[in-house]
Amino acid sequence: MKKTSLLILTIFCGLISCQDHKNLPSKSFNNELPTIGLLIFEGVLMTEVTAPMDVFSKPDQDGTPLFNVVTIAQTPEPITTEEGLTIIPDYTFATAPSLNVLFVPSAYDMWSMVRNQTLLEFIRAKNEETTYTVSNCAGAQLIGASGIANGKKIVTWIGGGEQLQKDYPKLLVQNDSLVTYIEDGKFSSSNGNLATYVSSLELLEKMTTQEHRHFVESYLYLNRLKMWE
Repeated sequence: MKKTSLLILTIFCGLISCQDHKNLPSKSFNNELPTIGLLIFEGVLMTEVTAPMDVFSKPDQDGTPLFNVVTIAQTPEPITTEEGLTIIPDYTFATAPSLNVLFVPSAYDMWSMVRNQTLLEFIRAKNEETTYTVSNCAGAQLIGASGIANGKKIVTWIGGGEQLQKDYPKLLVQNDSLVTYIEDGKFSSSNGNLATYVSSLELLEKMTTQEHRHFVESYLYLNRLKMWE
């Protein structure tokens, strides 16, 4: 009898726990703030997600949030980055809010990504509503495959420019050995990795002020990195 009661209690607690988990509040979202969308997919390079999140999630000097920063994946399943970090997406392609900015990152396996028509269609659809669309590293391949930036300047990872130009001849691919970051109209791009901070900070300044950019740089101790030898 005691064993039966214990079993019933365990099942009941488990059900309550699951129900509570389902009812947990989602990430705070302010409809009055611009929304930064961070595209993620299996094997995504971690810094190309965390850098823009790091930059745009910082409040102003009074502690007031300036942006919604959300992650978006094709499905609600957890995503594992190339480096092993697990990310649970805030939204799926079907539930994603309207975006002011879309960040398009990369993975080592871009062959699969550029052949994912659902992914490409999402990028095309969101680009219709964004003020800015940003690619980092081999995310430029997704921009090329989507066709949204034909005739625009773009840069990719160091060593990847020649192939990018062959694959997508309508892009104006820049010399990645010389160019870290480039912008052309609503589109901007970088070499990726830590250079993702460059594209994020440049866009942050455009969307806020130079003063706020400097505040965020000081918040992140970037001046210490500049002094690092």
